[in-house]
Amino acid sequence: MIKAVGAVGGLGGTLGFTRPGPRQAPTPQAPVPQVPAAGRSLLLAADQASERVLVLDAANPTWQQGMHPMRASRTALWSWSPLDHRELSRVNPKHSWTNVSEAKYRLWKGGHWMLTCASGGLVAMVSLTTGAVHWAGRTDANVHTLEVLPNGNIAVAASTQGFVRIYTASQSSHSAHYTQFNLSGAHGLQWDQAGQLLWAAGTTRLVALRVTGSASRPRMHLERHVALPSHGGHDVNAVASAPGLLWVTTNSHVHQYSLTAKAFVPYNGQQEIDAPGVKSISDDPVSGQVLTVAPDGENPCQWCTSTIAFHLPYGIQGITKSSLYKARWMPAVLPGLSGAESPAWPFPV
Repeated sequence: MIKAVGAVGGLGGTLGFTRPGPRQAPTPQAPVPQVPAAGRSLLLAADQASERVLVLDAANPTWQQGMHPMRASRTALWSWSPLDHRELSRVNPKHSWTNVSEAKYRLWKGGHWMLTCASGGLVAMVSLTTGAVHWAGRTDANVHTLEVLPNGNIAVAASTQGFVRIYTASQSSHSAHYTQFNLSGAHGLQWDQAGQLLWAAGTTRLVALRVTGSASRPRMHLERHVALPSHGGHDVNAVASAPGLLWVTTNSHVHQYSLTAKAFVPYNGQQEIDAPGVKSISDDPVSGQVLTVAPDGENPCQWCTSTIAFHLPYGIQGITKSSLYKARWMPAVLPGLSGAESPAWPFPV
C-alpha cells in the first residue's frame, strides 16, 4: 500500500512513508554546502535501522544551515519496504528482507525505477512514481546489488555465495529462472550501455560480462577482466560527470576505471575522496558533488553509518536514528517535485 506523505519539500499525492525505528547518529562535523532547490537531485538510501529504502532531500534547510542532524522519520520524502505489499508475500519478506543492502535509481523504458535488495536474499525493481513492482524474487543468497538490463532482465551479485546471476524478469514479475557466472566475493554491478557489457567487482578482479542468448534464455561470457589495485571489490557505479569511467570501491580505496583506456586512472578530488571501507559512491550530474557512505565505527550496525559524506565541496550530514549501508544521488522524480526532465539525468538503460 502506498500512503500519502506530509513531508519536507511539499510532497503530496500518493507516495508512502512509514516511520523508521530509533537509532542515534553522531553530530555532523560540517554543514552540507547549499545546493539550489531548482533542478536539485535527491538521495536514495538503504537504511538497515528501519529496513526501508528512503528518499531524502539534500535541499532541506536543516541540511543547508547545519542546525542539527536530520531525523529520517521527519525528512524522508518517500520510503519503501516489501512488507507493505501483500502481493510480495510469495518471496517471504519477513525472512528475505533483512539488512537492506542496495538502493539505486534507473531510467528504464522512459520510467523512473528503484532497484533494491537485501542480504536476506530479496531483490526487487519498483516504480518510483507509481509503486508498481516490475519484478521481485528471492535468491536465498547474501545479495549486495542488482542491475536492470535493457531487455528488463535483472542481474544480481551475491558475495558469500560468489556469483552474478541474470534472472529472466522480462518474462514475468514472478520469473525465477536464471543463468549464473561464478565470481568470488561478487559485490558491485553496473551496465555499460555503450559497450553493452555488465561490469562486476569481485574480491580480486573487475570483470566485464557479455550477455548473449535471448531474453528468456540469457547467457554470460567473460569478455574482459582486470586485477583490482586493492583487495576486496565493493561498489561499481558509473561516473555521472564523465561517461566511460567507473567508480570502483574496495576495502581500502576508492578508484576510477577508464573503459576506453582499460586502466585505473587518477581523478579529480582523489585525495579527499579516496578512503577505506566505502560501501557506495555517487556523483551528482546536476551539481557535480560526490557522496560516499562508509561505516563510522559508532553505529549499532558495525557495517553501517548515520552520516553521509559529501565531497567537492566537502560536507558531512548526520541522519539520526539511521543505519545507512548505501546512499546514492537520484533525480527529483517523485510527484510534485521538479527535476525529472533535467538534461543532466539522461542515463537510460
